[in-house]
Amino acid sequence: MCGSGGNSKTFLIPSNQTFLLQPLTFQGPCKSPSVQVKFDGKIVAPINKAAWSESKLFRWVSFKEIIGLTVNGSGTIHGRGSSFWKQLHFQRCNDLKIIGITSFNSPRNHISISECKRVQLTKIKLVAPEDSPNTDGINISGSSDVDVYDTFIGTGDDCVAINNGSVNINITRMNCGPGHGISVGSLGRDGEESIVENVQVTNCTFFRTDNGVRIKTWPNGKGYARNILFKDLTFRESKNPIIIDQNYVDKGRLDVEESAVAISNVTFTDIRGTSQRNEIIKIDCSEVTYCKDIVLDKIDIATVDGNKPVVECSNVYGKSINTNDANGCFED
Repeated sequence: MCGSGGNSKTFLIPSNQTFLLQPLTFQGPCKSPSVQVKFDGKIVAPINKAAWSESKLFRWVSFKEIIGLTVNGSGTIHGRGSSFWKQLHFQRCNDLKIIGITSFNSPRNHISISECKRVQLTKIKLVAPEDSPNTDGINISGSSDVDVYDTFIGTGDDCVAINNGSVNINITRMNCGPGHGISVGSLGRDGEESIVENVQVTNCTFFRTDNGVRIKTWPNGKGYARNILFKDLTFRESKNPIIIDQNYVDKGRLDVEESAVAISNVTFTDIRGTSQRNEIIKIDCSEVTYCKDIVLDKIDIATVDGNKPVVECSNVYGKSINTNDANGCFED
């Protein structure tokens, strides 16, 4: 398919059939200007690591350097939770579209988008058990102009993780939960220079997620996360609805902080719903860089048990508008 030229080419996975699939890579570039994988059937992974033909590979199905790729259909991908690989990986696939597919029980990330430009993901469903570790729904890194809309993601980790090198990311009309919410980061691990900018998360609903929307960076990182908008969000019995955490560390790793990823121009607005915890907003910023131009606007989150909501902030410059208990949140 990839080697034949001419008009658009289609690779069909037929409906009403199930295929046991060992790890493989679809390697481009292709001669055709556009390629479609029509995904109407079902593929399943080997039942465990012993049945895995390539034990050193940590990706199940990869697409690399295929321009104009569309993956669509009503089919399903079943990872069978076998413990160690990433399910669908797309690398350097510009003008990529992923439409309509369903992914179950990936042992790691369901969909990874790496070094891609102009990406659309819509009408997809990604599902894993609530207690399954590291099962991100969509993991984005080194990519730009990514649109995610009209999706359902319920996993044991982030619904979407926006990582280093992500620029112009738009997420809208997503139902997220269970899981860890939508995250920018973590950024700056082991002193890495990280860049994320121009992110919009709008018109999304979070149901019983462990976190809501958050930005997380490691101490001693470099770079910046800026121009980020969280707007028109609804939380239903979520924990930790709004978080900026610049002290994101593993146990035992806390060192003296000498630098930090700079966070600026972040707005949380038109946010409502209920929280399982009293602390509805936590903004814990670095003493080195502070967080700058942070806006809390029209936030109305009640606690499930009726206790008074708590807002906790440190090292923040910004302003609060129509947000209860947040007026003392910011530095002068």
